[in-house]
Amino acid sequence: MKILLLHCDYIKFKPLKKALKSIDELPEKDKKEKEIKECLVVLTAVEKEDNAKESVDKLVENIKNVAKDVNAKKIVLYPYAHLSSNLSSPDIAISVLDEAEKKLKKDFNVSRAPFGYYKEFELKVKGHPLSELSKEIRLEVSEKDKPTKKVLAKEGTSSKLGQIKEEYSPEKLLNEISKSRLDTSKLKENDHRILGQQMDLFSFNEVAPGMVFWHNNGLIIRNELINFWRQVHRKERYEEISTPQILDKRLWQISGHWEKYRENIFLSEYEDKTFAVKPMNCPGGMLVYKSSTKSYKDLPLRVAELGIVHRQELSGVLGGLFRVIQFTQDDAHLFCKEEQLENEILGVINLVGLFYRKFNLSYRIELSTRPEKRIGSDKMWDKAEDTLKKVLDKNKLKYKLNKGDGAFYGPKIDFHIKDSLGREWQCGTIQLDFSMPERFDLFYIDKDNSRKRPVMLHRTIYGSLERFMGILIEHYNGRFPSWLAPIQVRVLSFTDRNEKYSKEIVKKIEDEIQNLRIDTDFKQTPIPGKVKDAEIMRIPFIIVVGDREEKEKTLAVRNHGKVKSMKVDEFIKKVKDEIEERL
Repeated sequence: MKILLLHCDYIKFKPLKKALKSIDELPEKDKKEKEIKECLVVLTAVEKEDNAKESVDKLVENIKNVAKDVNAKKIVLYPYAHLSSNLSSPDIAISVLDEAEKKLKKDFNVSRAPFGYYKEFELKVKGHPLSELSKEIRLEVSEKDKPTKKVLAKEGTSSKLGQIKEEYSPEKLLNEISKSRLDTSKLKENDHRILGQQMDLFSFNEVAPGMVFWHNNGLIIRNELINFWRQVHRKERYEEISTPQILDKRLWQISGHWEKYRENIFLSEYEDKTFAVKPMNCPGGMLVYKSSTKSYKDLPLRVAELGIVHRQELSGVLGGLFRVIQFTQDDAHLFCKEEQLENEILGVINLVGLFYRKFNLSYRIELSTRPEKRIGSDKMWDKAEDTLKKVLDKNKLKYKLNKGDGAFYGPKIDFHIKDSLGREWQCGTIQLDFSMPERFDLFYIDKDNSRKRPVMLHRTIYGSLERFMGILIEHYNGRFPSWLAPIQVRVLSFTDRNEKYSKEIVKKIEDEIQNLRIDTDFKQTPIPGKVKDAEIMRIPFIIVVGDREEKEKTLAVRNHGKVKSMKVDEFIKKVKDEIEERL
């Protein structure tokens, strides 16, 4: 059984039509929209092996534990088949849900979404560390009840006792993994998944669920975002580091992440030790700090990392670039003295604003305070929260107070970007941490040669580089500014006789603008088709060269749908300025 537990401000759902013929028609009263506020929503997929009483007991136990942790009094059981491809029969699924509902009603106010119906639903997740939890419930199977695997050896072959010869067909396997296709029937035209396909930016495949296959065009955009990030961070005196993907479990126990995030961590064994594929970058940054003794003269120390992280997610919640298993965090950890703290926080706030203004993104600010489950003393939390509030108030920044949604190690300032559909995404964050320097015994040597504890800020700007790219693709509808566009200029010849002059134009432009992403379309096809192909790719500058342009030594330049006749030197200056200024 697979479940996704969401602590929500509310959920609304309304049955639309039957998805299964075997399901009874709902009474009219149950077809109306239903809204439940302040609840724990349990998205549930009952699987083939979930036919025993133990499945119900484990389901109920998990729900009760989480409900207690988040202090939820209302439970919503919501059948959600998309969490699994190994579903049980409807009869078994209904019986499991019936029994679970009966047991939960003893302690909670329980609502249930109808089984076997297509439903429209809307919910708002609270956003604290325990508000989204995915779990997989498995029963222990005795040795005698385990199915026996039959191994068939090919004629004329033999195998040693105790060895299993695995038989497989490469052709069959290839056919299976080649079935990944994007279902666009329920997506809007500017959905980043459709644009990503049209512009050849990226793809997904079931061989690596929730992980992006970057194509050349998508990788160009990604690398340009990284180049911009690096340029700004060098100017702001950040150092850049890179830490290992796999780290000893003991490191996560020290940091406190093991207790909080263990269920979402990929684990591996090596020489009788347990290793974790890192779900965040912080502990690695701690070890870099500890690798040498720091002086007060070294502070503030700003250390940034574009770290690839992995977090286990159920397949049903994955959604293009917005929700993935593998992603890149533009982390930075700032180590400073307490008297430097306010300036460093303000510096990060200004840096976030610089980035978001560059992309014309609107955003709002939240101040998130201590959660129920946390580490550190109340005195420490008082100091940390007061510091963040003081910086926001002193600089007259508008913000919303989000009580109880801080990180387990400290309060935070979050930056919520609004996308083209009005949805909000938490991308940037500043987290004030007095605890982790204590846990890792970080120190610096002060003026009087005494050991002092630094204060630490965790921060991101893009947040997840993948999610940020998804937001940008939709924000621009694929029509990126020149500096970000995968193909910046395309030259089209009107006829074959214009090809020679077109090539001369390309060479002159390339000589004047270094590293320009320019290509050509000299195919023997009508010019409207060539223009259409270039428009589908959202190329900023489309140059058409015909007899007139060749005679007058001009270019017919199409820029975002508008056509203008330009001299070659005029065009070169315009493109060069836009790219250099990142317009």
